[in-house]
Amino acid sequence: MAKHDIESLRDAANLQGITDFAAALCEAPIALVSLVEERRQTFLARTGLNASETPRETSFCAFAMLDHEIMIVPDAARDPRFAENPLVTGDPNIRFYAGAPLIADDGMPLGSLCIIDTEPRAGLTVLQQQGLTTLAEAVMARLRDSRDAAAWRDADNANHRALTESHNRFRVLADSMPQMVWSTLPDGYHDYYNARWYDFTGVPEGSTDGEEWNGMFHPDDQERAWAVWRHSLATGDPYQVEYRLRRADGEYRWTLGRALPLRNEAGEIVRWFGTCTEVHEQKQASEEREVIAQELSHRIKNIFAVISGLIGFAARANPGFRGISDDLRERVTALGRAHDFVRPHSAQSRPAAAQSSLHGLLDELFRPYQQGEGMRISVIGGDVNIDDRSATPLALLFHELATNATKYGALANDDGRIMVEIAPNDDRVCLTWSETGGPHVVGTPEPSGFGSQLIEMSAVRQLGGTVDRDWRREGLVVTTCIPVKAFSRT
Repeated sequence: MAKHDIESLRDAANLQGITDFAAALCEAPIALVSLVEERRQTFLARTGLNASETPRETSFCAFAMLDHEIMIVPDAARDPRFAENPLVTGDPNIRFYAGAPLIADDGMPLGSLCIIDTEPRAGLTVLQQQGLTTLAEAVMARLRDSRDAAAWRDADNANHRALTESHNRFRVLADSMPQMVWSTLPDGYHDYYNARWYDFTGVPEGSTDGEEWNGMFHPDDQERAWAVWRHSLATGDPYQVEYRLRRADGEYRWTLGRALPLRNEAGEIVRWFGTCTEVHEQKQASEEREVIAQELSHRIKNIFAVISGLIGFAARANPGFRGISDDLRERVTALGRAHDFVRPHSAQSRPAAAQSSLHGLLDELFRPYQQGEGMRISVIGGDVNIDDRSATPLALLFHELATNATKYGALANDDGRIMVEIAPNDDRVCLTWSETGGPHVVGTPEPSGFGSQLIEMSAVRQLGGTVDRDWRREGLVVTTCIPVKAFSRT
């Protein structure tokens, strides 16, 4: 162990890049380069773990390094070797473990490159196992380089040989991946693509270096992809964008592009590593589902129109029914507006406000009442996420309040105003309806009509909230408090 000069490798950027890549490849929160010594195991590089060493008696890697294949522990809590291990029963709560052995040229086991998860798993995919083995070979290459550097510290070609070997190993790993892999300099200059990129695009090797890659995108997607990439270069944020990439046969295929920066010990970006994943079939399936959802929603909207028409037809045949039919038709119309707001939309028909916005829903419901100059009904306060389940009772609740205000309250004259305040807190949202400027309130009316019952049904029974009415002389104040979880399923 001593001849490998491991202290010179501790927390080295190149090994840190390997553990970062191993964690990402295996979708695990922790990855380690662990060397097992007589009394301890020390971590030359670590991702997702603060500790730099642990006692040997708690080491999983002491078992993994004795094999020539990857050791996989699906659930350490059920494995008699590790069930009582402090690293399983306590922090970091190991459940899944996979370790590729690190074996010296003379056959001496040194440790392992391992990944760890806090949840049990069935195992690794074939690609992940191949990748972990290749990365373990890259670790051994770094250990050999350290050993050689210790023996020939003054040799001029030591760093060059290490860099070349690391680069060749990365190319082998990248070329074996089914995804298109690319890499850039810190300024975004593309200088590497794997074999899959050239197979997919059919372009000559090197022809998309620099900034020429953007020419492979659909013309309608080029400026958007450029804008996202420039943002990532300027901020260091992860890069992610969907675009249409030209295949070798000339067809444009939907592709998901992603990239992450690799940083040195000073936090400076030294390279970008990215992938391109074809998502054409998934994209088409999603668009087909959206078309079906829009068609179903359109038919539901038509049903609302048919119901309103039937109500009007019945009123014409029975004049004494007209007053009730007008109220009923207005309620159906309010439900239709609420449904139209939260239904699936295309890019052309989508409302300006977010469809999950309570502010947006109320603005849509109150639009028929905003006549003349100024806002008759104003909505203030924080916003709340809603969904299709809560939109219906909310629409009925505020439609009844607005209808009553039109008949008897603040909207019965030209001077009245209504303020709706949204006050979210930890577990409840209080909605306060305050009327001013309308006819003065005399006495306290009994809330016994159908509209009052509808308010109770919407707020209390359907949304699980409470309703308090304060009949002030200057106007009605209604405070409705509803659990946060009633507004949205998520």
